[in-house]
Amino acid sequence: MDTSFPVDFAETANRRSEPAFLPRLFTPRDRSDYLFWLALVTLPIDGTTIGFFQPFWTPISPWLLLIYCLANPALLRQTLHRYAPFALLPVVLVYLSAAGWAAFGVHNVAIVMSLSGVIAVPATLAALDIAFVHKRLDWSECVCTLIAAYWFAFGVGVTQWLAVRFDIGSISGYFNHLMYRSYSTAGQWGGVTGRPQFLFAEPSYIGMHLFGVLLPLYWLMRTRDSVFARRLRDLIITFAVGSVIMGAGTRIVLDCLVALVVVIVIRTTWHDPDSRKQGILRLIGTAVLSVISFAVNSRLDSILNNGMEGDGSFFARIWQSLGPLCGLITHPWTLVSGYGSGNIAEAVHQGADLAVRALTAMHTDPTGAAGWYSTTASDTVWTMCLYTNFVTEFGLVGLILLIAVTARFLRRHQCVWNKLTVCWLILLAYLYIQFEGYAFAAFPLFVWSMTRVEEFTDEFTDVSAD
Repeated sequence: MDTSFPVDFAETANRRSEPAFLPRLFTPRDRSDYLFWLALVTLPIDGTTIGFFQPFWTPISPWLLLIYCLANPALLRQTLHRYAPFALLPVVLVYLSAAGWAAFGVHNVAIVMSLSGVIAVPATLAALDIAFVHKRLDWSECVCTLIAAYWFAFGVGVTQWLAVRFDIGSISGYFNHLMYRSYSTAGQWGGVTGRPQFLFAEPSYIGMHLFGVLLPLYWLMRTRDSVFARRLRDLIITFAVGSVIMGAGTRIVLDCLVALVVVIVIRTTWHDPDSRKQGILRLIGTAVLSVISFAVNSRLDSILNNGMEGDGSFFARIWQSLGPLCGLITHPWTLVSGYGSGNIAEAVHQGADLAVRALTAMHTDPTGAAGWYSTTASDTVWTMCLYTNFVTEFGLVGLILLIAVTARFLRRHQCVWNKLTVCWLILLAYLYIQFEGYAFAAFPLFVWSMTRVEEFTDEFTDVSAD
């Protein structure tokens, strides 16, 4: 195991006492490092028309990270030696897709979109290594950039909310043209009154960004730099509370409740009686808050009272996954190797009849689902669930292979398994239920942090102190 970590923390102790946040200019080692900086800047920008299209997502950051790796070929070769299992995984998935392609056809555009999501994982891992391990970029400048980018995204959301609330047509019109799918005006995406979208592909992605990227970053900073930890904490709380108050969506409420439970579990020293008592009281308070949230939020209350059909978006996420899963049942051999990369739509078409019958048997209206099953195409299909997508395309073999590669890599590089690590992994698993590839940065951040930042992992055994 490489026990060296190139970040110089010598100045950190001095910076902890700084009374105010001092902006720092980005200091590149060469011109290619600006690509990495731009990737950080554009991380919260994943729903604009200037991004690269994927179903329900138009990101910029993952492709900048990939270009950054290619712009440093010598360092990339060194880095890929470490991350070879993840780099080879897309190749293995191509071979695994051969049977599905032979049986159901090949859709080139959909294949590119599918495999690019897989390639984003080793590209992000390699980019982090190149930037911080080999080039020794100043991590504090990068954290500053990330904090500023998300504050800017929050400011955009506030502007959108004010435009909706005070019916400022010029601002709403601007964002209608800027965003690939606009939620700031009433209609198909914005609902009855319109919602702030920030710069995300849709408002429900707020939780992925807050709890897939910023919260883990806060955990990493907490024992190393109190100034940055405090700034991240303030950003997360402000973003979460502000999103709920502005009515950005229902899923951010659920994500906040889940994240709150995770934070309480991490902060509580369960073997200490006083801390355990406080932790139990906080969990009870979270349960009360959950009841209040379901009572106050009309969409959550409707789901509680009317079941899965109580909210159209919630119901859609169920039948969007039900279609391809029924396709797997229709052709049982696909459970092994899947329909092949880019063939989720084929699985939907094959499983449409069974899915409609299943929805009817559950006494729900399958009309909307049936229409979507019949019209969805290979380059427009989405399910919002990583597990559904991965099993549909690559079968159980592909999913088990991904888990095995990750587990072996973490074990090989002596990942410290403790309360924070386990809770972080549980939160990550929850996020990927809702956001398929849209939480692309969360998984590489977990793997890289657990196997590179030894100074942080040494502190993970005691994170309950305030």
